[in-house]
Amino acid sequence: MQLSPTPLNRLANSCLGVVPAVVGIAYAAQADHGVLRLAAGLVVIAFAVLAVRGYRLGVTCEHVRMTVRGYLRTRVIDRERISEITDFPAVRWTDRTGRKRWTPLLALRTSPGEFPAIRLHKERAVSRLRRWAQRGRS
Repeated sequence: MQLSPTPLNRLANSCLGVVPAVVGIAYAAQADHGVLRLAAGLVVIAFAVLAVRGYRLGVTCEHVRMTVRGYLRTRVIDRERISEITDFPAVRWTDRTGRKRWTPLLALRTSPGEFPAIRLHKERAVSRLRRWAQRGRS
């Protein structure tokens, strides 16, 4: 099961990296020192990666594990270790050493100014995720 935001929301998520990358490209084009161009190029690469990761935000549920793709990291969580899907939304789980963990689901987080259809899409996705996690515990 693949849970991801709507295409419009995915584009908005990628703007966090696209906008600074475009500014970095403009700066690199007008920079007169090689070191400044190199620094701007590295910044552009970093923000381009952030833009791609923002577009790919989401949750993939397989039979025995969940993969949560965030802006900075991808986390794989065994289904049997999940204790709860919170209202934030986030996954509460326990790692192999017994430590309690919390992983936010940024792709499914709602915002006050969102369109009702997008909010409904995300709420349904969280409900589906809760049902998937419950089936793993029973």
